[in-house]
Order: sequence, then structure tokens, then C-alpha cells
Amino acid sequence: MRGLALTEHYFEVRQKLFKWPREQTVTRKLILAIGMAALTGLLAQVKFYLPWTPVPATGQTFAVLMAGILLGRWWGGVSQAIYVTLGAAGIPWFSSWSGGIHHLTGPTGGYLVGFIFAALFIGYFCDRYPKSRNFVPMLGLMVVANFVIVHGLGLCQLAIWLNLVKNNPITMKELLWMGTIPFIAGDITKIILAAGVVKAVTPKK
Repeated sequence: MRGLALTEHYFEVRQKLFKWPREQTVTRKLILAIGMAALTGLLAQVKFYLPWTPVPATGQTFAVLMAGILLGRWWGGVSQAIYVTLGAAGIPWFSSWSGGIHHLTGPTGGYLVGFIFAALFIGYFCDRYPKSRNFVPMLGLMVVANFVIVHGLGLCQLAIWLNLVKNNPITMKELLWMGTIPFIAGDITKIILAAGVVKAVTPKK
């Protein structure tokens, strides 16, 4: 009986935690979105560069994936829009504690824009389809958000930047080796971790 009571309490707490940010006033939702933007900036400092690409591997995509889960579709997207907009305006919370518009116009700009749409995408499914909060469906959704949305937009801008700014047009194979392939293992690890967190902390109905 005690085990059953603990399980029921766990489900009740999980339900309340999921609903709480979605039931707040606009002002409080904005504060939560700014907090998530700050967390994204903090995780952006967990990074390392590989010698063959100007795009760093960072921990910020974990926060991007969790933004839509924790704040919902719109406010998860707002949190990442705040992160990108204020970072471009000069707030030093991009990688290496830097900021400025050159991050949006440089080789990583497409990835940053992709963060906004990835959070919207994950938040939409999380809010609308409770079954998507299970591990396997969420894993699949996060793979799409990360590799199709974030990397898709990132690769497009990286290719444009290399061609127009560096005068260095490259093949699709070279582009993938520069902007996606080196990061697959790290991104999959973050996706598995994020999907596991979703499984543990979100209600399924």
C-alpha cells in the first residue's frame, strides 16, 4: 500500500509541475522564459571546438529541447527568441561569454535561429499529444528537432557564409563533415538525456 501511495503521489506531483508554468500570468511566464534563456546561455559555455569546423559543440541544445517541454509551445519558443535576440543585441551569453549581431550573420547564425523553431516544435507536440511525452516518441521528435530543424537551418547558413564571406564553396559531403557529423554522438547523448527527463517528469495524460 505504501508503494502505491508513493506512486500516486509521484503522479500527482508530476501533473502539478507540468501545469504550473502553463497556468501563470503573462508576466510570470515572461520571467520563466528569461530564466530559460539564461540557462541556455549558461549551457552554451559548455563547449569545445574541433579543428575542422568553425561551429563549436555546446551543451545549449539540451536547454533548447527542454524549453518547449517545461514552458510549453509558445513560451518555450519565446525563451529561445529572447536568448537569440538579446545575445545578438550584445548580452554576452553566447558561447565563450560573447554576444553581438555577428553571431547571427556568421557561421553559427542558422543554428541559433533553429533553436527557436525547435523549441516551438517540441512544445507543440508535448502540449497537444500527451503520448508524445513517453521516451520513444519524444526521442524521435527530438531527433527531428535537432537534426532536421536546428542542423538544417544551421547547415544552410554555414554554406552561405562559406560561399559568400569566405569565398569557399564546398560540397554537401564537406558541409556535413563540417556542420553535423562531428556533433552526432554528442547530440544523441543530449537527446537521450532530455527524452529521459521528459519521461520522468511529465504526465502521460
